[in-house]
Amino acid sequence: MNIRKIFIIALLLNYTNTFADTAIENNSTATSITSLSDVNATSEINTSTGNTTSFEDEFGNVNETAVFDPFSGYNKFMTNVNDKFYKNIADPIATGYAKILPEKARISVNNLFHHLRFPIRLANNLLQFKIQNSAEETGRFVVNTIFGLGGLFDPAKTDLGWERHDEDLGQTLGFYGLPEGPYIVLPILGSSNLRDTVGLVGDTYISPLYSADADDICYKIPQNTGQDILIASVELINKTSLHLGEYDLIKKDALDLYSFLRDAYTQQRRQKIKE
Repeated sequence: MNIRKIFIIALLLNYTNTFADTAIENNSTATSITSLSDVNATSEINTSTGNTTSFEDEFGNVNETAVFDPFSGYNKFMTNVNDKFYKNIADPIATGYAKILPEKARISVNNLFHHLRFPIRLANNLLQFKIQNSAEETGRFVVNTIFGLGGLFDPAKTDLGWERHDEDLGQTLGFYGLPEGPYIVLPILGSSNLRDTVGLVGDTYISPLYSADADDICYKIPQNTGQDILIASVELINKTSLHLGEYDLIKKDALDLYSFLRDAYTQQRRQKIKE
C-alpha cells in the first residue's frame, strides 16, 4: 500500500479519533464538548464513567498560545466546510442513532474502540520511555479483554483505577523535539499541524482499525478501504451521539470560533507533550 493511499485512509478514518472533545465551563458545571475533530483538539470526556475535565485545568490560558498559522485563509475556509459537515450530516445522523441505541450500549461501543487502539498507546508510551504507563496499558488490555467482555466495559479503571494513557506518534515526535510546524485544518479531520499529520499517518500503520499493511500485520480487523470507512463511520456516529448539542455550546460561547479551535488545539497538544 503506497503512502498516498495511507494518507487518504488516515484522513477519512482518523476523523473519529479526533472527533471533538473540547471542555468548557459554565456557571454550574464543566461540560465536555464534542464536534468536529477541531473540537476534539480540546479535551476528552471519559464516557465510560461520565467524568469531565475543566478546560482551564486541561489547557491553561489559550490566549497565551502563539500559533504559527501561515495558511489562515485556507484554514478558515476549511473550518467553515467542516462546520457544515457536522451540522448537516454528522449531527443529524447521530441524533437518529441515539434514539435507537441506549446510552449504555453506546458507551460500551466507545469503550471497545478505545480498547482496540491499545497498540498505538503502547508503542508511543514505550517510545517516550513511559514504562509505568506502558505497564498499565498492558494490564488494562488484559483485564478489559478478559473481564470487560473484550473491551466493552472498563473494569481496569472502575475496579483497579488504571487510567488510559493516550499517546500518539505526533506526541512522540514532539517529545523528541520535532517542531509542530504550521497549523493546518484538514478536510473533515479538522485541527492539526504538520508534525501531527505525519504522526497520524504513522499511527495508521499499527492501528488494528485500519487495513494499512493488513497482509503483513495479523491483528488488522478491516481488510480493505471499504471496511475501513465502514468501521470509521460507526465510530464517528457513535461518538457524536454521546455529545449531542455540545458543539453548539462552543459556537455560542466562542467570540471567534476559528481562533478558539486553533488555539485550544495547539495548547492541548503542547500540554500533552509536556506530560
